[in-house]
Amino acid sequence: MGAAALLISMQVSAIAQVASAATEERPQPESPAELARPLLSYVAEPELPPIQPLLPEPVDPIRLVLRLNERRVYVYQGDKVQRSYPVAIGRAGWETPTGTFQVMNMLQNPGWTNPLTGERMPPGPDNPLGERWIAFWTDGRNYIGFHGTPNRNSVGRPASHGCVRMYNEDVRQLFEIVQVGTPVIVQR
Repeated sequence: MGAAALLISMQVSAIAQVASAATEERPQPESPAELARPLLSYVAEPELPPIQPLLPEPVDPIRLVLRLNERRVYVYQGDKVQRSYPVAIGRAGWETPTGTFQVMNMLQNPGWTNPLTGERMPPGPDNPLGERWIAFWTDGRNYIGFHGTPNRNSVGRPASHGCVRMYNEDVRQLFEIVQVGTPVIVQR
């Protein structure tokens, strides 16, 4: 029985030495939360890089380029043409102004006032502005913009009072692409 007591005593002594060594290597806790951490949590943790948010790629803004000599308007996104449409431009004495402008107003089913007579026409299938109006120029009294037309034969010619006529189906598409502030560049 003496040998058994000696063996138990040696085992208890060995366990005490291991526990003592573990406490010596373990840093002293600085807060109650650290007291709750298990012994294994003191293993060195790898250092992680700082968190960087994943943002969507920036989208190039839309701009319109109207080439009067081609009688076409081009929709650019960045440096790439996304689409283009045939247009009618201002006739002699009512030329479409050149320069850099921006979309200032947009209307669905607009009414029209004749610039010569002041006569007003409500929205409808015979309205000279068609189904959409996208203004980009004004002298403070008169406006010029892209618009639809019931006169499909005029598209491709110098036929308007300075405005840019488009097929109704094309101006509906353009209306969905642009917004107030979209740049409009009109070139010869």
